[in-house]
Amino acid sequence: MSDDLFVKICGITSEADALLSVSLGASAVGFMFAPSPRQVAVRLAGDIAKRLPEDVLTVGVFRDEAPQRVVEAVRLAGLGAAQLHGHETAEETQWVRARVRTVIKAFPAGDPTIVRFEDFGADFLLVDGPNPGSGQVFDWRLAEGVSNHHRLIVSGGLRPDNVAQAVTHLRPGGVDVSTGVESAPGRKDPLLLRQFIGNAREAYTGLAARDPLDEAAMAGEPYDWRDG
Repeated sequence: MSDDLFVKICGITSEADALLSVSLGASAVGFMFAPSPRQVAVRLAGDIAKRLPEDVLTVGVFRDEAPQRVVEAVRLAGLGAAQLHGHETAEETQWVRARVRTVIKAFPAGDPTIVRFEDFGADFLLVDGPNPGSGQVFDWRLAEGVSNHHRLIVSGGLRPDNVAQAVTHLRPGGVDVSTGVESAPGRKDPLLLRQFIGNAREAYTGLAARDPLDEAAMAGEPYDWRDG
């Protein structure tokens, strides 16, 4: 297994929440540019991103946006990654990836297109519930069978009380949360953040300790998000 679990805290709307997430061990923070109660302006995201450590991946989240506008927003905000969370085609995703260092392509659980993930040229495959942002858990069996678990990010209804189960069941390379660590839309709860990140990392460490041959048993090489 990879040495570290990728933990992304999405729906960041303030510098305080971004810094708190990072201080508690988040690998990445996400800014919603798509319509959402957590949507932020590109300028605000850029101001926050400038205040974060260089090793934290900053992600702009888009849904069915024109590829040119995706690249422009990422550059203006100085972000490290784009997350495409709509019906973007393989060609559109490839176009963005040629201009943005890291791309996360999201699919709803059970989407038959997932089997063609490699055609999109993205770095990470994110599997979410059918209604992104709803906080609803999907049937994790729909995310089974991904050829390279090290590049799989699981989202959708994750909370401090179920993230360990998701990590143990799916053995993903990362987890993504927004509503599950909030006290109100767009406001992160310090206790929930601490519990979520701690429980996720503890479960991931436990997998490695319990199964030392895991890396040989699973297909694909570990993907280091820090290398882009």
